[in-house]
Amino acid sequence: MKRGKRYNSAAEKMDRDKLYSLAEAIGLVKEAAAAKFDESVEVAANLNVDPKKADQQVRGTVVLPHGTGKSVKILVLTRGEKEKEAQEAGADFVGSNEFIDKIKEGWTDFDVAIATPDMMGDVGKLGKILGPRGLMPNPKSGTVTFEVAKAVQEAKAGKVEYRVDKAGNIHVAVGKVSFGPEQLKENTRVLLGELVRAKPSAAKGQYIKSLTLSSTMGPGVRVDHMTEVAALKM
Repeated sequence: MKRGKRYNSAAEKMDRDKLYSLAEAIGLVKEAAAAKFDESVEVAANLNVDPKKADQQVRGTVVLPHGTGKSVKILVLTRGEKEKEAQEAGADFVGSNEFIDKIKEGWTDFDVAIATPDMMGDVGKLGKILGPRGLMPNPKSGTVTFEVAKAVQEAKAGKVEYRVDKAGNIHVAVGKVSFGPEQLKENTRVLLGELVRAKPSAAKGQYIKSLTLSSTMGPGVRVDHMTEVAALKM
């Protein structure tokens, strides 16, 4: 794949074997971003867990203080008085059967789906469509709830879900290249703190094996995560 001059120039400045401070890593990621769009900045963490074991699953949500920089389209599947609550909270789509039928036909033009518990009998049938896209409402992520206003507001404010994959990796967008360095630093530290809190009791040894920061089209920069984790505990 052919890379631009800016990417190559920034990549040359990086030492693949070096662990950079979070501030240095953010600077290098911003410098390497050469796309014509506002690239996302993503954290990739490799965890020392066995995702095949139920007691070593790492999954949850975190509200990033500065959001993700992405406008979020929210669908709320509910009926009755909760429809008005969802609309007033800022949901983009609110309803019940009409949206369930649209999803069955292949419509998924939304980023977050929230459902009230009384809807899950019908929503559960959408698992094969919503599941692979990461859009299935789930009590663990706070998207199956009667508190629809709170769920909508959190999603709009920058609530993100994280989940360990089969290889023990977690990927989360923590902002955009256009964000200020302090905003990216705060978002990354809040995510890191949440991952540390989510450590399964069954996980042994060094929990976070590596932490990498990158933009959508840019090279990955390895972060000195041990120092960052130690700073969280002070």
